[in-house]
Amino acid sequence: MRSCNSFVLPPTLVLLWQRNNASIIVDASKYIKELKRKVERLNKDAETSQSSSAQTPLPAQVTVETLERGFLINVFSGKNCPGLLVSILESFEKLGLDVHDARVSCSDVFQLEAVGGENNPEHLHGLDAQVVQQAVLEAIKNWSESSGQD
Repeated sequence: MRSCNSFVLPPTLVLLWQRNNASIIVDASKYIKELKRKVERLNKDAETSQSSSAQTPLPAQVTVETLERGFLINVFSGKNCPGLLVSILESFEKLGLDVHDARVSCSDVFQLEAVGGENNPEHLHGLDAQVVQQAVLEAIKNWSESSGQD
């Protein structure tokens, strides 16, 4: 007498069941390999960001706001930075920005607040606050490297 819990599957169902289990294992294996690749990529990205953040930070903070006809540019450094003003003004010139108003302190700290724009607003076409900020940051970076300010 057979118990209720015992039954025999027909051979076609046995093959189907084995194939399904095999495909589940193959799919799981592919998924695990994909996860390993993602982990490796994330580890590489983390190493890259750590090495780039380990570099010496720029000696100044820069903010740029868009005004109706130009930009308000603020640069601050907690120390005196001889020659930095010239580098920043040269970056304005490269962008085609004229300084309409500015306040500068170069004694114990370096602080610049400038309103830059163009008499002809068409010349500012394509410039936004981010482009101006990047140009000023690049000028500060170049000044820092050339003057040995680290």
